[in-house]
Amino acid sequence: MNNKRNLSFWEMWNLSFGFFGVQIAYALQSANISRIFATLGADPHQLSFFWILPPLMGMIVQPLIGKYSDRTWNRLGRRKPYLLVGAIIAVLVMVMLPNAGSFHFSTRLFLGLNAAMWFGLFSLIFLDTSINIAMQPFKMMVGDMVNEEQKTKAYSIQSFLCNAGSLAGYLFPIFFTWIGIANEAPEGMIPPSVITSFYVGAAILILCVLFTFFKVKEMPPKEYAEFHGIDLQKQAETPKEGLFKLLVKAPKTFWTVGLVQFFCWAAFLYMWTYTNGTLAANCWGIDPNVPGATASPEYQAAGNWVGVVFAIQAVGSILWALLIPKFKNIKTAYVISLLIGAVGFISMMFIHDKYLACLAFLLIGTAWAAMLAIPFSLLTNALEGSPHMGSYLGLFNCTICLPQIVAAATGGLVIRLVGGSQAAMLALAGCFLILGALSVKLIKTK
Repeated sequence: MNNKRNLSFWEMWNLSFGFFGVQIAYALQSANISRIFATLGADPHQLSFFWILPPLMGMIVQPLIGKYSDRTWNRLGRRKPYLLVGAIIAVLVMVMLPNAGSFHFSTRLFLGLNAAMWFGLFSLIFLDTSINIAMQPFKMMVGDMVNEEQKTKAYSIQSFLCNAGSLAGYLFPIFFTWIGIANEAPEGMIPPSVITSFYVGAAILILCVLFTFFKVKEMPPKEYAEFHGIDLQKQAETPKEGLFKLLVKAPKTFWTVGLVQFFCWAAFLYMWTYTNGTLAANCWGIDPNVPGATASPEYQAAGNWVGVVFAIQAVGSILWALLIPKFKNIKTAYVISLLIGAVGFISMMFIHDKYLACLAFLLIGTAWAAMLAIPFSLLTNALEGSPHMGSYLGLFNCTICLPQIVAAATGGLVIRLVGGSQAAMLALAGCFLILGALSVKLIKTK
C-alpha cells in the first residue's frame, strides 16, 4: 500500500471517541484523589505518597498491554479487546472508590493509615490500572491506522476529546452540588456530590468505549503490514524480542522526548496533589495543615473549585489543541506551550482570588494540550514501519509514569523544605516546565 489513504475527520473522531469517557474517569481521579484522602484523614505531608501507586501501575501495565496487543489478532480486533476489558474493570472500581469513607473504617492500621484509607488506596490501584488498560489502546490505534501526514491532526483530535472529557469530569462535583446534592458529609466520609460524580462518570465511560468498539474496524494483519511496509515473512523469521531489548534499540527520539516528558509530568503530579490545598489557603484562608480543616465547608468548597480551575485548564487545552497543527515547526509549538504553562503555574504563588486562579489554569492548559498531542506524534513518526509500535508506546508510557513516581516519592520532603506551602509546590511545577521547554532543543526528528 504505497499510497496510504487519508482518513476522514469522522473516522479519526470515532477512533478516539472512547477516550472521552476514559478521560472523564481520569479527571475524576486527578481532581478528587487528594480531596478524598484528605477527607479520610491523610496528613497533608502524606498526600503525595498516595500518588505513587497510580503511575507505578501504569509503568507496569502499559508496556505489557503494548507487547501483548502487538501479537493479538482476533475477530474482536487487535487493540480493542484490551480497551473493553479495561473499561469494564474501571466502571466497577469507580463505584467502590468514593464509598471508602462510608464503611466507617476508622481503626489505624499499618503505616498509620486507617482502614478506610487502605480500602481507598487499593481501589485507587485497581482504578488506575484499569484506566491505563483502557487508555493505551487509543494511542496505539492512531499509530496503527493513521498515516504520517495526518498523525498530528489525529492526536490533536484525541487531545480535544481528552480535554472535553476532562472538562466534564472536573465539573461534575460542582454541578451536582449546584443541583442540590450535598457537598458536605460527616468527618471521614466522602460528600454525596463526589460519589454521584463517580457513578455518572462510570456510566459515560462504558458507553463511550462501546461506541468506539463497535464503530472502528481495525486492519487485519496483511493490510496492516502493507500499510506500514512490513515484510510478514521476514517478521515471522525474526526472533521475538523482549521489552528490555526493544528499549536498548529505541530510537533517539524516544529518549529525547522522554526527557521533556520527565519534567512535564512531574509538574502535573504536583498540580494534581497540591491545587486543593493551594486554593484553600490562598482563596479561602483555610490552612490545610490544621487538624480538622479538611472537614470544613470552606475546604470542601475549595475542593469543588479545583474542578472548576481544572475545567478551565481543559478549555485552554481544547482551544490550544486546535492551534497546534497550524505551527509550521512542531518543536516550536512544544516550547511555546510549555513556557506559557510555566507562567500559569508560577503565578499561583501570588493569586488570592479564585477567579484569577481560573486565568492561571487557562495558561496551564496550553502545556497540557502539547503534552497530549506532540510527544506521540513525534514518536510514532520515528517508529514508522516498526512491528513493535504498541510495545514502544507502552514503554514510552514509562516516561509519563516514572517522573510522577519520583515527584510523589519526594513530595513530602520537598514540601517541608518550602515550609509546608502548597502554593510553592505549584511554583516549582512551573520551573519544571521551563526545564522541559529547554530540553525540547535536544529532540531529533526525521
